[in-house]
Amino acid sequence: MTGAAAQAQPYPSRPIRLIVPYPPGGATDIVARSLGQKLSEAFGQQVVIDNRAGGGQVIGTDLAAKAAPDGYTLILVTITHTINPALHKKLPYDSLRDFTPVTLIAASPQILVVHPSVAAKSVSELIALARAKAGALNYASSGNGSGGHLAMELFKSMTGIQATHVPYKGAGPALTDLIAGQTQAMFTSPLAALPHVKSGKLRALAMASKTRSPAAPDLATVAETVPGYEASLWYGLLAPAGTAKPVVGRLHDEFAKALKFADVVERLSSQGVEPIGSSPRELLEFMRAETAKWTTVVKAAGMRTD
Repeated sequence: MTGAAAQAQPYPSRPIRLIVPYPPGGATDIVARSLGQKLSEAFGQQVVIDNRAGGGQVIGTDLAAKAAPDGYTLILVTITHTINPALHKKLPYDSLRDFTPVTLIAASPQILVVHPSVAAKSVSELIALARAKAGALNYASSGNGSGGHLAMELFKSMTGIQATHVPYKGAGPALTDLIAGQTQAMFTSPLAALPHVKSGKLRALAMASKTRSPAAPDLATVAETVPGYEASLWYGLLAPAGTAKPVVGRLHDEFAKALKFADVVERLSSQGVEPIGSSPRELLEFMRAETAKWTTVVKAAGMRTD
């Protein structure tokens, strides 16, 4: 009776842990916290944000992969989730088989920002500066294999410039050091960077989208100087493999509803992030395509880290 009664309990009947595999302050953390309160209200249970930084998302992702598939542990992953299989010879989990897709939450172009001390106010000026002083330019990223890392490596390959990579354990710490002038440039999410651009702590040079962003219509795109350049970010919600379909369905529906609240839409859209709320199958197909795409890029660039 006790077991049957426990199984019959409506989901969720206790707090839900949402793992963010980065420290506080970065775009992934901002997305999670933007939705957390809405979901806590919808579920009638607290959604607890659990920041587990390190290893280029691997530490937090491994924790989620090994959690019970009961709907009480979830993870918010980014593009790095589909880059890591190519970047590492062996991961402690399988990026596709060990997870149940729930929804593609949102996507956004990356933004190229520099410290105000950098003598470049455009993409062309940054390229000229890097060419004039070979090896003098350094750039931050939220970690090896992160979207920002790959975005700058793609930029380097398409422009022929040299720049030194300085990886961090998340966008928050990376932005902190960039603002302090410890590093000079960074590709990152507009969600994390634009507030610092507006305050004058950072200078935005360009968006990495095909066309100009409604969030910053006066800001050029990298492609206006480097034809064909594009680098985007995305945020996906996963549960451990084996999570029951009714639970996945409930999670998907509540996250999709939360993404339609006016204040959530305004906060994300104003920073260049597009709310999506895809189906679980659409997220699975998207991750498969992203994995294939970035495997090709990483191999071509010879970027394996182990």
